[in-house]
Amino acid sequence: MQTADLFLLTILMIFALPYFLWRFGGIRDFVPLVVVEIIAGIILGPGVLGSVFPNYYNFLFRVPVVNALNGVASWAVIMFVWGAGVELDLRQSWRHRGETIIAALFALGTPLFFGSIAALLLLIFGHGWIGSNASPWQFLLGIGMACAVTALPILAVFLEELQVLNSLWGQRILRYASLDDLAIWGVLALILMDWKRVKMQLAFIAGFAVASIIMKQLIPRLSIQDRWYISLIWLAACSFAADASGFHFMVGAYLSGTVLDASWFEEERLNSFRKMILLAVMPVFFLSTGLKTRWQIHGSSLLGATLLLLLVSVAGKLVGTGIAGRILGWTRGQSHLIAWLLQTKALIMIIFSDVLLSGKIITDQTFTALLLMAAASTMLTMPVITRSRLKRCIESPSHTINIAP
Repeated sequence: MQTADLFLLTILMIFALPYFLWRFGGIRDFVPLVVVEIIAGIILGPGVLGSVFPNYYNFLFRVPVVNALNGVASWAVIMFVWGAGVELDLRQSWRHRGETIIAALFALGTPLFFGSIAALLLLIFGHGWIGSNASPWQFLLGIGMACAVTALPILAVFLEELQVLNSLWGQRILRYASLDDLAIWGVLALILMDWKRVKMQLAFIAGFAVASIIMKQLIPRLSIQDRWYISLIWLAACSFAADASGFHFMVGAYLSGTVLDASWFEEERLNSFRKMILLAVMPVFFLSTGLKTRWQIHGSSLLGATLLLLLVSVAGKLVGTGIAGRILGWTRGQSHLIAWLLQTKALIMIIFSDVLLSGKIITDQTFTALLLMAAASTMLTMPVITRSRLKRCIESPSHTINIAP
C-alpha cells in the first residue's frame, strides 16, 4: 500500500473506532468522546497493538505515515492552544480578583505540591521516570504541574453540555481555570528555559512584546475575515520564533493567543472554530500521542505510578478548593463541585506532558502514566457532576461574593 493509503487508513481508524464505541457502546453518558479518542490512541500505539500484532503495527505505522500524522497533530494542537489563549479573559478575573486569586491559588497550588511529592517518591523508589535532559527540580515541577492542570477548553465544553456555561456559576469556574491555564504555560516556559540560549530566549520575549503592541493596534482595524488570516500568520510566526529560541512552539502558540481579544473574532465563530478543531483534527493528535506510549517498565510499576498520580491529583483539588471554600464561605457541596469541575484535564495535560516528553524532561513511561491519569481523571468528572447535583449546589445558600456578576 502507498503511504497516502496507509495514512487515510489510520485516519479512518482513529475517527471510526472511538466514535462507534462511544455512540453504541453504552458509555455515552459516562465517558466524554475526547477520553475515548485518547484511549483509542493508546490502544493503537506500540504498547497494545504493537505488542499483540507487531507485524500489523509495523506495516501500518511506517515512518512516513507517522511523520505525516505528527505534522497534522502538531498544527492541530497549535491551533487549539492558540484558541485557548484567545479565550483567556483576564479582565473578568481582575474584576473579581480577590475571589479568583484565592480560589485559583489553592486549586492549583495544592495539587501542584501533592504532585511534586509524588514525583519525589518516583525518583526515590523507582527508576526510568526522569528524562535524560531533566534536572530533579524540572522533573518535580513538571509532574506537579501536570497533576494540577485544568483543561480550560474542555471545561468550557463540559459546562456547555451542562447548560451552565453562560451562567454566573459557569463563568466563575472559567475564571478560576483561566488563571490556572496562564500559570501552566508560565511554568512550562520556566522548565524549558535553556541557559545556554538565554540570550535568544530573552530576545524572543522582547521581540514578542513589541510585536504584540503592533498586533493589538492592527487587528481591530481589519475586516473580520482578514483578522482570522492575519491571526493565523501571527500564530505560525510566534510558534516558529518560540521554538527556534529554545522555548517550545506551544509556548509561542499560547502567547500569540493571549494578546488577542476574543471579541475581535465574534463569539459564535470562535466557538465554531474550537469545536471544528476538536472534531476534525484533534483525534489525529490523540493517535499521535498514543504512538508515544511505552510499557517497558513492569506493568505493576506503571499502574502504581498512574494510581499515585491520580490520587494526588484528585486529593489536591479537593483539599485546595476545600481550603479556598473555607476562606470564601462556600458550602461543602460547592467546594466539591468546583474541585471536580477543575479536575477536568484531558487535552491540556496531555499537551503539557507531550512537551515535557519532547524536551526529555520525562521518559516514555512517565508520559504513559500521565496519559492514563489524564484519561481517568476526566472520566471521573462526568459521573460525579450531574445536572441535578449541579442545580442543587447552585441553589444552595452562599455568600454574595460567590455569585456576584
